[in-house]
Parts: sequence; C-alpha cells; structure tokens
Amino acid sequence: MANEPSKAVIGAWIRLMRAQQAILLKIERALREAGLPPLSWYDVLWELDQAAGKGLRPFEIERQMLIAQSNISRLIDKLEAAGYVERSPCEQDGRGQIVVITEAGRTMRKRMWPVYAEAIGTAIGARISDGEAESLSALLDRLLER
Repeated sequence: MANEPSKAVIGAWIRLMRAQQAILLKIERALREAGLPPLSWYDVLWELDQAAGKGLRPFEIERQMLIAQSNISRLIDKLEAAGYVERSPCEQDGRGQIVVITEAGRTMRKRMWPVYAEAIGTAIGARISDGEAESLSALLDRLLER
C-alpha cells in the first residue's frame, strides 16, 4: 500500500481516539451524577444559544455539533418535550424547520456548564499545562484544515 501510515501516525490515531472516548465518558458520568441531561443536550443548547435567537435548521445543528450525533431529529424531539427548544416552520423552505432555544433551555445549559467545565478541567486542564494545551490545539487545528 503506497500511502500506508507510519507506526507513529497509527499510534497517534489510536491515542487520539482513546483519549476522546475516555474524556467523553468522564464528562457524561459527571453530568449524570449531577442529575443533569447528557452532553449531547448541552451541545445542541449551546449551538442554539450561539445563534442569538435566530435558531438553526436541524442539519445546521448536526453540522456544528462538537460531538457526533447520528439522529439529530430524535434528540431535538427530546429537547422539545423537555421544553428546552421550540420548532417553527422555515420561511425559506416550507418543508424545513427552525429550532430555537427557549428560556428554560438557556437555564438548563447554564446549569450544566459548571459540571461540564469542571470535568474538562479535571480531564485535561489538570493533566497538561496551558502551553501544552495551546500546542495540542494547534496540532489538532492542522488536522481540521480542509
């Protein structure tokens, strides 16, 4: 195989995937132990809060999410049932919908953040320095370049 990755590259890939999974599990556990919804709920609420009241279409939410979510419509259904989001018809596309965060959704996101932030701090901030975090971010940005 002409473009076979080196052992170092394969090792980096394995560690990146293991680190992501381990950190996400710790964050999910912290949220669950605090009696809060899962991280995917925070992610959607954060994206909608950043939209500043304009809302987002479901495909836009999925595209912008920080974590993978294969069934965004089911997730939005759950958030709507909890009163954290509302849907309205999309003016540009009669078949489409716009999802907007409610005040209850903003409140829940704000309740979740301290637990999420502490879990990030414990999983990453307590293990690497700010300088190392900046270096890691720069390396990861290179992987995200298109």
